[in-house]
Amino acid sequence: MSQKPTFIVKRILTVSFPLLFVLAIALFLGLSIGSTGGSLKGVWHSLIGTDNADSMLNTIIWQVRFPRVLLAALVGATLSLGGVVFQALLRNPLAEPYILGISGGSAIGAIFGIMMGFSRFPGVSLTAFVGSIATLVLLLIMSSGQSMLKNDSLLLSGVMVNAFCSAVIMFLISLTQDSRLHSIMFWLMGDFSLVEVNQVAVFAAILLPCFILLFWLSNSMNLLLLGKEMAQTMGVNVKTVTLTMLVVTSFMVSITVSHCGLLGFVGLVVPHLFRLMLGPDHRILIPACIFGGGAYMVFCDILARSLPNQGEMPVGVITAMIGAPLFIYLLKRSER
Repeated sequence: MSQKPTFIVKRILTVSFPLLFVLAIALFLGLSIGSTGGSLKGVWHSLIGTDNADSMLNTIIWQVRFPRVLLAALVGATLSLGGVVFQALLRNPLAEPYILGISGGSAIGAIFGIMMGFSRFPGVSLTAFVGSIATLVLLLIMSSGQSMLKNDSLLLSGVMVNAFCSAVIMFLISLTQDSRLHSIMFWLMGDFSLVEVNQVAVFAAILLPCFILLFWLSNSMNLLLLGKEMAQTMGVNVKTVTLTMLVVTSFMVSITVSHCGLLGFVGLVVPHLFRLMLGPDHRILIPACIFGGGAYMVFCDILARSLPNQGEMPVGVITAMIGAPLFIYLLKRSER
């Protein structure tokens, strides 16, 4: 935190460029791998727009795969960034939107929106945001409301709220008797298949300002790690900064859930990995999680499309299979 600005900028660039390269590779592989095939050379010709490009493959890449991999990258970046924010606020490496129940509250709001016949955007996104804010308020009330940085009580409350949200979700699904049941179930487990380029453009236009705002608050996150009193003495308006980060993160997660369903443990796996590799400085962690989280989710989506012999599995299955064992490991380690 006392390092020179030029050193921090160099470190950010040193970390970001390799991860940006990894993200570019993940995006290219995501465009290349699919049930309809297509060689890497053919995909490259389609991307650069040469005369050798296959027209059918060109259509598949730009209308089906391109919006899907971009959405996966944005979702991975959003959930990873959400995990970083909650872990900074609670000073607990186990905190992330899914475990705290924010994602579950968003899912309840989104299901209400679907059952009432709202459009995916903005109707379902709005009801998902209302659900996430309601869950956040409930969390703060349950953890006594005396301090938003009370990590143990807030984390325990989040686990209980998450369980309650899961029960409410199952109850709402049991009330759905028509053909929407299957689509809701598949969407809940993580689905990137029903997306168009214009939707991804709107999605990006909403999320990118949130990314910039949270990066701008990254030094405040560093100071919050020192404790509430120390952060206040160093000029941080703790209540304003905390409330801003909680609302912005809940908003990002709700937008993600309304588009793609529940994707658990992404905000646990990626921030934990980069914190081990890069240290606790959030000025470095935030761009690393944006690029690295995007690449991680694209790779998970590739696995979800590639592992089944026919069709595809929900992306949430892959993220849970990776994240749940890591959560158990971190929980056991924290008890030592």
